[in-house]
Amino acid sequence: MDGPLNLSAPSWAAANRSGDGPPAVLPGRAPLSVFGVLLLTLLALLAAATFLWNLLVLATILRVRAFHRVPHNLVASLAVSDVMVAALVMPLSLVHELAGRRWQLGRPLCQVWIAFDVLCCTASIWNVTAIALDRYWSIRRHLEYTLRARRRVSNAMIALAWALSAVIALAPLLFGWGETYSEGNQECQVSREPSYTIFSTFGAFYLPLCVVLFVYWKIYKAAKFRTGSRKNNSITPIAPEGLEVKEASQQSQMIFTVRHATVTFQTDGDTWREQKEKKAALMVGILIGVFVLCWIPFFITELISPLCSCDIPPIWKSIFLWLGYSNSFFNPLIYTAFNKNYNNAFRNLFSRQH
Repeated sequence: MDGPLNLSAPSWAAANRSGDGPPAVLPGRAPLSVFGVLLLTLLALLAAATFLWNLLVLATILRVRAFHRVPHNLVASLAVSDVMVAALVMPLSLVHELAGRRWQLGRPLCQVWIAFDVLCCTASIWNVTAIALDRYWSIRRHLEYTLRARRRVSNAMIALAWALSAVIALAPLLFGWGETYSEGNQECQVSREPSYTIFSTFGAFYLPLCVVLFVYWKIYKAAKFRTGSRKNNSITPIAPEGLEVKEASQQSQMIFTVRHATVTFQTDGDTWREQKEKKAALMVGILIGVFVLCWIPFFITELISPLCSCDIPPIWKSIFLWLGYSNSFFNPLIYTAFNKNYNNAFRNLFSRQH
């Protein structure tokens, strides 16, 4: 999943007219522009922040015993994939940009870099899908989706996510499915073989995209149905003589006391479970929305470019690529923002350090 940024002084427009992309910007031949320096600094900060934030999530899960269970194993798997994106993929991509879009580190390192790029990004996407599925089943099938079943299913989803990612990443190396390195042009990129492009883009993005969109539609439909059902089946009690009626001030319920018996009716307010489901649905919706916004531009161009031989400007390829990388930065922010346990654990972790 590679695409370069033009960071040198020559204009992008002139480079795009050449047909072969921008000229190489080798060290000593053309200095970086001020904009290029600022942009590279921003990308370096993005990589560092992504690494540190996901590492903090992993450290918290390891230190807090309460997090040694589902769904935190799914969050840990997502954080591992995002840490690997920040540690193994982003730095070499940044070096690639600094070298003027020319790969000068040889074929073996190119193949390793591309393999880790596809592996980590695909695993991150499928881990997001696994979290969405886990939330869906815990909302829709909370009676059947017991802790034991949840643990078994989540572990299976984690194993499947990494296995599928490994197959997609290693297919060009194991089966000779296209070439990732061109020594003459000093190019290092994901295989442009049309058949592999279809296989990899559908396996890494379009299939999980369909799954998460279906999951969120079902969650939204269930929440809407539950709200409508509760309103249509509300009970309006009539207090006969001798019946004491009390309005609960802080809860959405009404308490009736007849002699020594107390009966509680739920009124128009949300129950604790409904509030929890709404919060989970909101978290899943934001997680899916950011995932789609970050990755869909890259995968559209990645699918279209080899099939139609379209000449997409390199600057846009690079923007879409780093936008996809940024999803690894947003994932832990979104998940922990909707979980007070993580926020409390973070505060405790830092307070102990001082």
